Amino acid sequence: MPQVPITMPQLGESMAEATIVAIKVQPGEKVVADQEIIEVETDKAVMGVTTPCPGEIAKIDAEVKGVYSVGAVLGYIEASEADAARFVKQTPEQPQGEVAQEVPGRQEESAIATKTQNGSGSHFQVDETSLPQVATGSHFQVDQKGVLPVPAGAKGAGYFSPRVKARMAELQLTNADLASIQGSGNAGRVTIKDLEAFLGGLEKQTAEDASAIRTGVADAMRRSWTRPLATVGVSVCLDPVLDDRKQRDPKPGPALYVLRALALALAESPAAASRLIGGRALRSESIDIGVAVEAQDGIMVPVIRNADKTSLSDLTSRYTELVELARRRRVTAEMTSGGIASVSNFGTFGLDWGTPIPLPDQTLLVGLGAGKKAPSWSDEKQQFLPTTQAELTLSFDHRSLDGGGAGRLLQRIVELLSEPAKL
Repeated sequence: MPQVPITMPQLGESMAEATIVAIKVQPGEKVVADQEIIEVETDKAVMGVTTPCPGEIAKIDAEVKGVYSVGAVLGYIEASEADAARFVKQTPEQPQGEVAQEVPGRQEESAIATKTQNGSGSHFQVDETSLPQVATGSHFQVDQKGVLPVPAGAKGAGYFSPRVKARMAELQLTNADLASIQGSGNAGRVTIKDLEAFLGGLEKQTAEDASAIRTGVADAMRRSWTRPLATVGVSVCLDPVLDDRKQRDPKPGPALYVLRALALALAESPAAASRLIGGRALRSESIDIGVAVEAQDGIMVPVIRNADKTSLSDLTSRYTELVELARRRRVTAEMTSGGIASVSNFGTFGLDWGTPIPLPDQTLLVGLGAGKKAPSWSDEKQQFLPTTQAELTLSFDHRSLDGGGAGRLLQRIVELLSEPAKL
C-alpha cells in the first residue's frame, strides 16, 4: 500500500520547530483522520500532531525529546490509493540561470584594510598608516599586529570576533550567557580560546536541557529588557473588593477585579497602552488583557479578549477556563498573542512588592501584592481602623508612557477598585 508522510505542522505563526514530548501510537495501529498521535512542545504550549488521513501506522521516525523543524517527516501512514494521491509532493522547477554563491565570512581578526585594484580582480591589503596612533591613557589601544582596535576600558563579553559569534550562533548562546567571561584578548576582548575554556568548564557541572517553555520565557524577557522599563506603585485598600466578592457567584479573585479595572481605565485612555514602533504610536483596536499563570517550568500569559466589554462574571468563567488550559500547557499561540497589557498576581506567593517585566509586544504590566492588615486613619471616626492593604504596581515601557501618565492610570485603577459593584 502507498505511504503518506506524517509531517511537523505549522502549529503557530512564529513556530519554526518543536520538541517531541510523547508518541501515542505504535507501528501497526489503525488510525482515523485528524487523530492526535504525537504531542509536541513549543516555547508557548504543548500541542498535538494529527494524522493527515485514515490508515495504519507504517513507522514512526521521530524520537521523544527530539527537536524537529516545521515540515520534517515524523513517520508514515499506509493509506488507500485515493488518500495517498492527495498527498503526492509536486517537484518544484529548478531555478534558471546561475545561482549566486554564498559570501564567505570574515576571518576571526579583521584588519583595517584598503581595497586596491589589481589586474582583473581586487584584493585587500592592510594599510598600517591608517591604524590610529594614540598616546598612553587614550580610550583605544592598538595591537601592533594590526588588529581592529577596541575600547581599552571594555571588560568581559562586550566585544566578540566573527569566529566567536559564529560559535555562539552554533550553540544558540546570547551575549548575556557569556557576560561572566573575562576576555584574555586585546583590551579584554573575548577570544575563541576563552569561549572554549568557558564551555569546557560548563561540561564539568551538573546540567540538563531547559524545557521549551523555559527557553521561551527567557527569550521573551531578554527581548523585553532591551527597552527602558520603569515601575511605579501605590497602596490600595482591598476591603471594598473583598466585601463585593462575598456577594458574587462565581467569586472572582482580587486579580480579576484589577484586570477589569485596568481594562476600563485603558478604554478611557487608550493612548496609555500604545506601542511605539519607530516614530509611530500604535493603538490596539480592542482592550485585550493577559493574565500571568504559573505553569510547569515557566509562565504562560493567556489573553482575555475585549476585557472592557466583558462583565466580571463572564471574566471569571473565562479566566478559570484559561488557567486550567495554561496549567495543562494546552494554551495555543493564538490564545497568548495580541494583548496590550497584562496582570500578574505575585501576591499569591506572599510578596508585597515586585517589578514584573511586560512582554515584548506589550507596554504595560500591572502587579498585585499580598493583602495584609494595616491600620488606616478614618476621618469619619477619628481613629485608626484595621484595613486590608495591598501594593499595586505598574511596570511600563518608558518610551511610550511617562511617570505622570503611569501614575494617573494607576490612580484611576485604584478609584475603580473602590467601587467594585460598578466593575
